[in-house]
Amino acid sequence: MRLFLTGILVLAVNYSLLAQEKNNIQEWYKKMHIGGYIQVRYNGLFETNPNLNCEQCDENWGEDGGGLSFRRVRFKIKGQISPRVFFYFQPDFAKSIGEAHHVGRLKDAYIDFGLDKKNEFRLRIGQSKVPFGFENMQSSSNRLPLDRNDALNSAVKDERDLGVFFYWATEEKRALIKKLRKAGLSGGDFGLFALGFYNGQTANHYDENNEFHVVTRFSFPIEIGSQVIESGIQAYSGRYVITEHSPNIEVNTKGYIDQRTALSFVLYPKPFGIQAEYNFGRGPEFDKTSNTIQVTPLQGG
Repeated sequence: MRLFLTGILVLAVNYSLLAQEKNNIQEWYKKMHIGGYIQVRYNGLFETNPNLNCEQCDENWGEDGGGLSFRRVRFKIKGQISPRVFFYFQPDFAKSIGEAHHVGRLKDAYIDFGLDKKNEFRLRIGQSKVPFGFENMQSSSNRLPLDRNDALNSAVKDERDLGVFFYWATEEKRALIKKLRKAGLSGGDFGLFALGFYNGQTANHYDENNEFHVVTRFSFPIEIGSQVIESGIQAYSGRYVITEHSPNIEVNTKGYIDQRTALSFVLYPKPFGIQAEYNFGRGPEFDKTSNTIQVTPLQGG
């Protein structure tokens, strides 16, 4: 009798656990989101300079380009799979590798770990946007221009790299950031304060010198009536290794100093807005006179 009752008890507990596990699976499914978007572009309209090119912009620019092109073909999967764990995955099929076009390349693949119950303190691990600048943080799905400004985007091509980033923001400010994001005015929650390290060779490239780049950012959005203003300051430092260059140019295989500081100010468009950013620092630049690469001052906004 005791064995029989024990067996019933074990079966009841197992059934309860299976039911709970089934509910958790259903909750997991409900919290996952699948989406994406496509942007088609034609560069020849009102074109005055067929040689125009931009390293971090549309690769279909210039004399080799023409006709219609895909600027972005993106597919994304994301979900808050537990109260403290969030994941995000996004490839892009608009890229080219040699003669092969519309090749899938990884844009984002990261996990956020909440360090407290309110997720005010988070760790982001994987390939994601480097917290430098304001416009770099904004999603291309809710921006009018398809390309970002050269001045700050040249700091981190494709805005992304593989790294570990710490983010902090109060529950109140995270709610404001979420409201801005739902209104299509902000591209994501990058906290009020960010600190992290990353490879420093841009997205989808391996580290070349065993030296991480270090980045930090502080921004603070404030509601004034129906308007929201946000000011920020950010900086990064590291050594960048040049991997593509002419064979007759000698390069430093240990890398070149790559440092920048930037200031940002944004009045969110509700309906009228202002965006201003400026950065300065130093980095590698080709010197025609000596046919070498030198570290020189830079600035722009």
